[in-house]
Amino acid sequence: MHLLKWLYPGMRFKRWLLLFAGGVMLASLGIAVVFNYKYIDNIEEAIFKAVYLWSGSYDYTFTALVGMLMVLLGFGVMLVAARFVIRSVITVLLPANSSEKLVDLIYEKRKLGKGPAITVVGGGHGLSVLLRGIKQATSNVTAVVTVADDGGSSGRLREELGMIPPGDLRNCLVALADTEPLMEKLFQHRFEGDSQLSGHSFGNLFIAAMAQVTGDVETALKESSKVLAVKGRVLPASKEFVRLDAIMEDGSVVCGESKIPEAHKKIHRVKLFPEHVEAVQSSLDALRDAEAIVLGPGSLYTSIMPNLLVEGIGDALCRSKAVKIYICNVMTQPGETDGYTASMHVKAIMDHAGRNAVDYVIVNSTPVPEDLKKKYAEAGAYPVIVDEDVLKALGVGVIKADLITAHDAIHHDPKKLAESVMQVVYETM
Repeated sequence: MHLLKWLYPGMRFKRWLLLFAGGVMLASLGIAVVFNYKYIDNIEEAIFKAVYLWSGSYDYTFTALVGMLMVLLGFGVMLVAARFVIRSVITVLLPANSSEKLVDLIYEKRKLGKGPAITVVGGGHGLSVLLRGIKQATSNVTAVVTVADDGGSSGRLREELGMIPPGDLRNCLVALADTEPLMEKLFQHRFEGDSQLSGHSFGNLFIAAMAQVTGDVETALKESSKVLAVKGRVLPASKEFVRLDAIMEDGSVVCGESKIPEAHKKIHRVKLFPEHVEAVQSSLDALRDAEAIVLGPGSLYTSIMPNLLVEGIGDALCRSKAVKIYICNVMTQPGETDGYTASMHVKAIMDHAGRNAVDYVIVNSTPVPEDLKKKYAEAGAYPVIVDEDVLKALGVGVIKADLITAHDAIHHDPKKLAESVMQVVYETM
């Protein structure tokens, strides 16, 4: 009975199906004429008589030629009918004007689906930049995202609703999305004015609402991924309510992720409160099954470290047989990594997660323009010095590459970043 629904009125399917059947019959008849099948002697006789009357002679070669033309015409009718059958289906299932790009869409899905399994760990703006580039190389990508953010819209929702902060999760969803530009703008839209909604992004509110409807943040992210047609997965490192604290070199303790850079003190170590925080099992599975694990780019102590402190994640990272890549920041971060070299970034990760946490570090090789150097220096940020000898002494391979886009500000370029990562992945697989 289910198959009979294809014959319902208004489906725009029956006419092309009938045309396809006609093409099959015509092609079959042509084949029969060519090979002179005995069971259609009467049809052949009629054809031969028609040929004789038209040409004045009887010629088996000419009859075979007629049969071949019937075969070609039949297959032509079948192709036209098949094209319109497919168009009738995809114009309903796919966005407008997608039917003309069907081959490209199929090729892209197949190609990306065979890409390597990559798990990226971090948070903030840097992680979303990497995801925008990496989704063009593989759809087997999982983002494990920090849940220690306590500022802005995320911090307010965290306090008011008692949920994990959705901001970094939202940015990763949008970065991996394959949606219309309007949908992306909608999820990133922030409400203005003096109301209680002021400062909130629609995407944060959507995830918060979805979490309450589904009863679980992980499920909410899965359902939100369907809305945005996300290539890959976005997972929180933990579903527990946590706070990031920093122990400074002078022994003082700064509580709260957003307050750590404001202290402008040298960080000795960061920790989570409560100390024992259960990891999301899907995140542990993603680290275990990955062919490559990428840390960063992003704030060293406030975006990357909170993930590694969740119980089980640091251990899963070190135990993984995947190639482990750290993308080093181009500039130091005031109040967080002042004066840090590339090796100091790597050593901090090893101190928090373990000696086997990093196999390769990717560093920028493009000089920062002088005018931007001065601009960043006014804010206390300077280019990260690549101390290659110290990195090699730590047992880490160094990959130098052009990674930045420098116009009004210094940012990692998604395409350049992804190409550098994928080169390391393919060379080590």
